[in-house]
Amino acid sequence: MANSKLRVLPLGGLGEIGKNMTVVEYDGAIVIVDTGLRFPTAEQVGIDLVLPDFTYLRDRADDIEGIVITHGHEDHLGALPWILRELGTDIPVFGGPLTMAMARSKLDEHRLKDTDLTDVKAGETLELGPFDIELIHLTHSIPDMMAVAITTDVGTMLITGDYKFDQTPVDGKPADVSRLAELGREGLLLLCGDSTNADRPGFSPSESIAGPNLEALFARCEGRIIVTCFASNIHRVQQVVDAAATHGRKVVLVGRSMRKNINIGRMLGHIDVPDGMIVGPREASDFPDHKLVIVSTGSQGEPLSALRRMAHRDHPQVELHQGDTVVFAATPIPGNERAVNETIDRLYHIGCDVITARDAPIHASGHGYQEEIKLMLNLTKPKYVMPFHGDHKRIHLHGKLAEAVGIPAENVFKGENGLPLEIDGSGAAFGSRERAGMIYVDGVDIGDPTDVALRDRRMLSADGIFVVVATISEQDGSTVADPEVIFRGVPYSEDAESLLGDIRETVNSSLERAASEEIREIDLLQQTLHDDLGKFVYDRLRRRPMVLPVVVEV
Repeated sequence: MANSKLRVLPLGGLGEIGKNMTVVEYDGAIVIVDTGLRFPTAEQVGIDLVLPDFTYLRDRADDIEGIVITHGHEDHLGALPWILRELGTDIPVFGGPLTMAMARSKLDEHRLKDTDLTDVKAGETLELGPFDIELIHLTHSIPDMMAVAITTDVGTMLITGDYKFDQTPVDGKPADVSRLAELGREGLLLLCGDSTNADRPGFSPSESIAGPNLEALFARCEGRIIVTCFASNIHRVQQVVDAAATHGRKVVLVGRSMRKNINIGRMLGHIDVPDGMIVGPREASDFPDHKLVIVSTGSQGEPLSALRRMAHRDHPQVELHQGDTVVFAATPIPGNERAVNETIDRLYHIGCDVITARDAPIHASGHGYQEEIKLMLNLTKPKYVMPFHGDHKRIHLHGKLAEAVGIPAENVFKGENGLPLEIDGSGAAFGSRERAGMIYVDGVDIGDPTDVALRDRRMLSADGIFVVVATISEQDGSTVADPEVIFRGVPYSEDAESLLGDIRETVNSSLERAASEEIREIDLLQQTLHDDLGKFVYDRLRRRPMVLPVVVEV
């Protein structure tokens, strides 16, 4: 047992913002902490979600003692249905009551009924194989956020999850600082800490500041107010409800995930809404604009979110108009800025007023700033530090903060996905790299679209597609019918008929040349057509659409 190593393998969340997932191994057993996802970038055309590559676990499924989820945000919980479907629904899952309620809702959507989901309250402990696990209450932008302390014979490690030290949280339950200090006194082996705001000096503002500022903002608005935030940010929605109540407005919840999460929060007592205050989207037309607040998903500009559809005038129930005020009660996750700015611009085009966190203090980050990261380090006094949850810049800055409070530089491990940290009685070091990366969700299926597939999708989205069907004689290769030309998404001049005629002439001349050179193989004929048509279209349109020639012999 003395020779057993504690192995910490991040499969997501390092070198990126999102899809947090960590594999902890000891004595042949595995515990997984978090199963997050992230949303695709603009270049990942046609992709709906991005999951951690959990290939490493496929052959180790029998060794998994359980999955522990720190909190209910998508970047820590969202991949759970796909992972259970692939690795086995018999793997037990643990987390806070709100987190598990959100997990049950997700699994129900995916029709996964056999998984054992166990509610664990802060301070309770679990025995999973060789692991003793304790959940410790911390504050974040969602209730039931808990750090995970994992104890083995090698020592105790702490995965913080997302946290801040909010002294006046909306629910009145500050972080369990005393338990963190006890871990420090007992001797913490390894701290895996949140790095999201390692680049921001000072302390983060309390979540409770948003409420009074929202009330003051609502007092100035004469028309409808549309507030967009994360569907899981129950504390923020509570403050919106309170501000609406102060000004005599009804609240409309728009977006499936928003309605679902608020219902879960109300059921568990995390949000208090006066009777009769929430009205359905179809009932909203019964009230004048100055009596309505709409709470919507879409703060990150997600393509299918409610606010994005409203901005594009594509929402079936809410049509925005001049005089509406749209309040962004969230800041863009790094990488989402472009989509958010595009949505804001379309809202201005409609005639809406737009208020963001730059314009008014209506948002407080759920992640601690530099002084809070230092406080976590000083409370827990870890021997080793491995910064988590951030891109490489933030991981580097977190490492510098650890050194600033006295952690030796050689004990700070700035890792990346797939690079395991191995610790035993003789010390700590990175081990051999394991496979880690991305798995794409396209519709409801998961897979690994190759770079070629994504490149093709980008080409189709940018320049469109030409399909040309040519019919030739099996005997001599001559053309026996006029070529058929179909194109979609190709920008062309108003003289489309002339363009089609020229394309047919290009096809015929290409086939005549091939016949004279006695080229008979279908593959070679199609390649010749592809090259000749591609050159013609580029010369004519200065575009490079996808060209798909089809040759039929008769």
